[in-house]
Amino acid sequence: MSDLQKLQERVLRFRDERDWKQFHNPKDLAISLLAEAAELLDEFKWKDEKQIAQHLRENKESVSDEVMDVLYNTLLIAADLDIDISKEFERKMQSNEAKYPIEKSSGNNKKYTEI
Repeated sequence: MSDLQKLQERVLRFRDERDWKQFHNPKDLAISLLAEAAELLDEFKWKDEKQIAQHLRENKESVSDEVMDVLYNTLLIAADLDIDISKEFERKMQSNEAKYPIEKSSGNNKKYTEI
């Protein structure tokens, strides 16, 4: 069993012990994921690079909590939609590698349709 599968089982056990699955559907989980991602973004809002570095030094646990909330919701969505995270991540990375070959994209921030 992969580490991701263990994390996913932990998240599902947490949810199921509280009987929360009844409140979860793909739409609401996607909304929750977006809300958590927005909370992560809020950690960096209006800060320049120096302020971000300081914020991370002083508030690493808070930022980590937001990243983990994003992961939590991602794991729930994947489980509920029967998405094999490891398999689909590898498939997506292969797709990205084809869209962004090293020789064309190294050091280049253009979208794949522009390179």
